[in-house]
This record gives sequence, structure tokens and C-alpha cells, in this order.
Amino acid sequence: QVQLVESGGGLVQAGGSLRLSCAASGRTFSTSIMGWFRQAPGKEREFVATIRWSGRSTYYADSVKGRFTISRDNAKNTVYLQMNSLKSEDTAVYYCAASRTVSLDFITGVSGYDYWGQGTQVTVSS
Repeated sequence: QVQLVESGGGLVQAGGSLRLSCAASGRTFSTSIMGWFRQAPGKEREFVATIRWSGRSTYYADSVKGRFTISRDNAKNTVYLQMNSLKSEDTAVYYCAASRTVSLDFITGVSGYDYWGQGTQVTVSS
């Protein structure tokens, strides 16, 4: 099993920044890909960004490209999501996820991830 714990959410004004962290523990060697998703009230969970543990390959949703940056610290088993130029539409619960799938393709679907954190609330006021 893999446990994921997110932190760093909060309330921020539009145009501001936040950095989310996701600490992974357990059988992390079994996971190859990490991702961030978000879910706004009344909406489906949507892909935000993904990164591979083994390299620096990253991929982003169009809605956050150029504003958000995903990174990881393998020594700390931690993945980060730096969010800049935040907008009111970024308001959501943000979830960290881990996938056991070994793939050359980026995984952007919810079903492609095996482990999920409890989520952290991000609220952007306009």
C-alpha cells in the first residue's frame, strides 16, 4: 500500500500563489507516476498535472499550463505543485495520486491512478 498526504492548501487572493505538497509513504517503489487532480463543487474530478518518479517528464492540463509547476523530491518521497497566478476558477479540492502503471504515455485519467490522498482545499477569492 501507498499512503499519500497532501498539505499546503488555503485561501488566497486572485493572482496569488500557493505550493501544495504530497508526502508519499509505504511501498512507493511500486508507483511510477504521480499526479495532481482537482474537484470543484458539482463537477467531476479533473486532471491537473503529472510527473514520473524516474525522470523529469511532466505534463499539464491546458487550463494550468504556464501557471502551475509539478516537481518531486525523491529523497523525501514528496511531490509538489507550485501554483502561480491563481484564478477563482482554480478553487477546488486538490488531490494527489499515484499510479503503478508503467507507461511511456502520460496518464491523465482518474482510473489510471491506484492511490489517492485525502485532498486539500484551495480557495481563490476574486
